[in-house]
Amino acid sequence: MSIHPVAGRARVTLGALAAKKAAGEKIVMVTAYDYPGAQIVDAAGVDIVLVGDSAAMTVLGYDSTVPVTVDEMIMLTAAVRRGLSTPLLVADLPFGSYEASDELAIATAQRFIKETGADAVKIERGGTTVDRARALVAAGIPVVGHVGLTPQTASSLGGYRAQGRTADSASRVIEDALALQDAGCSLLVVEAVPSAVTSVLMAQMGIPVIGIGAGADADGQVLVFHDLLGIYDGGAARFVKRYAEVRGAMVAGVSSYASEVRSRVYPAAEHTYGMPAEEAERLAALFAGRAGGARSVG
Repeated sequence: MSIHPVAGRARVTLGALAAKKAAGEKIVMVTAYDYPGAQIVDAAGVDIVLVGDSAAMTVLGYDSTVPVTVDEMIMLTAAVRRGLSTPLLVADLPFGSYEASDELAIATAQRFIKETGADAVKIERGGTTVDRARALVAAGIPVVGHVGLTPQTASSLGGYRAQGRTADSASRVIEDALALQDAGCSLLVVEAVPSAVTSVLMAQMGIPVIGIGAGADADGQVLVFHDLLGIYDGGAARFVKRYAEVRGAMVAGVSSYASEVRSRVYPAAEHTYGMPAEEAERLAALFAGRAGGARSVG
């Protein structure tokens, strides 16, 4: 399903990411949810693309990540795969698709690997998720763990808020991270924790750690495509930095189009196809006298 890497750039592998960590090189991760988005982030040279279940909110209009289905995520992930050439592709396993048993987790992950061409799958939390991670790794499926703020279970964490703000709660985040590492995860995402927690965590981790709202000490950073480009109106999380304000330009472009259609400016002559004059005359003759509305019956 994949296409050839961009000339001059090697395809990113899990081994290459481990080497970046060892060399102290920062890793760049971003979300994408469709073919054009994938082409954009690929051209920008990112290392990892995550088809996050944040797609539930960013492109499907749900109120949270919880309702998105496996079939919806597979459709989106396959579209992203078709637009990528170089980055590593990680697919989020949606809520309810892996938690109940090792067998369910393996079956769901196998669908993503087989049907979308994803290089790895991502699962959230510690606890029983550690068992799921271990089973997936044993089945030959690369796994990315996710600790701190875990959106699939945000309601049980008190909402979309920073985690690990006390020593006890921070130690639980770190213990979850260590358990996922011990289970064989290849990467770890840590979200919305104080930078002091990440600093302690990094001293314990041998796998690459990707932060989002977790400070600068992580091996890399991830942001949501729509957040960093300013596609959404309104506020964003504290950790989001806007690198562009695309929404305004998009609205302006569509508004200009609508205005020109209504004022008969578009389409102009340069936007239409021509026809030889003699063929146009012949066509008009073929239908002469047939214009003027509905035919009579009888």
